[in-house]
Amino acid sequence: MTRRHVSRRQFLETGLGAALAAGAAPLAAGPSPRSVVSIAAVKDGRIGQAVEEAIDLLGGIGTATKGRGRILLKPNLVADSPACTTKPQVIEALARLMKSAGKEVLIGEGSAAADGFNVKGPETYRTKNRDILDAMQQHVFDRLGFTELARSLHVPLVNLHSGTMADVPVKNGQAFETLTLHDSVASADLVCSVPMMKTHVLATVSLSMKNLIGLYPGTVYRSVRSWVHDRAAEKGSPGVAYEILDMVRANRTGLAVIDASRAMQGDGPTLGTLVDMNLIVAGTDPLAADMVAAALMGIDVEEVPTFTCAHRAGMHPRTLDAIEIRGRRLDEAGRRFVRPHLVTWPSISRFWGVKEL
Repeated sequence: MTRRHVSRRQFLETGLGAALAAGAAPLAAGPSPRSVVSIAAVKDGRIGQAVEEAIDLLGGIGTATKGRGRILLKPNLVADSPACTTKPQVIEALARLMKSAGKEVLIGEGSAAADGFNVKGPETYRTKNRDILDAMQQHVFDRLGFTELARSLHVPLVNLHSGTMADVPVKNGQAFETLTLHDSVASADLVCSVPMMKTHVLATVSLSMKNLIGLYPGTVYRSVRSWVHDRAAEKGSPGVAYEILDMVRANRTGLAVIDASRAMQGDGPTLGTLVDMNLIVAGTDPLAADMVAAALMGIDVEEVPTFTCAHRAGMHPRTLDAIEIRGRRLDEAGRRFVRPHLVTWPSISRFWGVKEL
């Protein structure tokens, strides 16, 4: 594994600082202009059309990706089941929009687990073994249709678990001062998080910021990410907030597109029940997009540790009133989701992902 170091100065000059100069809106501390989040309806199963409408409501793909040339699309492919993962149609629509705007597009993921790889019978293992992780990631890509999708779009499909890595500083990190990222992530002008809308037994919700847990490369941090959660828990992370926010800080975030065509309620990220929402949620501020998506699920801002920790760190917006919502209204599009049975990481860590392969 090759590794390089990105200084804080280089990171600011080539990423966040350049984005700010170009007028983009990454997640950041301090006052900011009113965030805009769009809610578009999926009509007659036309998911791609809803994605296009959601982006149009933000001002179009040029506005949503202003100042960003190299874009990594990060779906949520936590496992190898279409019941708990981002639909390929959402990624396809975004990739086509971005390519039409002259952007360089990549699709990347580092999945958590799959049966026959780091799941064997009732046991889920954590591993840094490259052979296992590479085979698992290819299996997930193949089974969920992303191998063929990337081929048809003529865009690279990147296994984020292994390859050339870069060390990136984390400003005001709560669990980590430096994170090691796949070079395709560290060199991206924009990491566009594209999760499936879900509730989550550790995080309360799994949306665009939680989706970035998949950027922790397994050959460095092990997959499943129980080792990461161990380190964050030692620092007092509520839920899994610290490890989420550190990864947000380490990346050039911006446009987030949440696949709520079909969502998961209850004991997500994999064991909940499915509910048809027939929505796409998008915003150029991941925190704002996630707050609106949580509201659509009937979940208050104060219920989500990642949101409350972000607000304590000075991140905005703090309330839904500070967000301009375009398209569908919350009161007409939302519903109350079945809550997950919340657990703390220390309480389950001894049962899940402790043994290593």
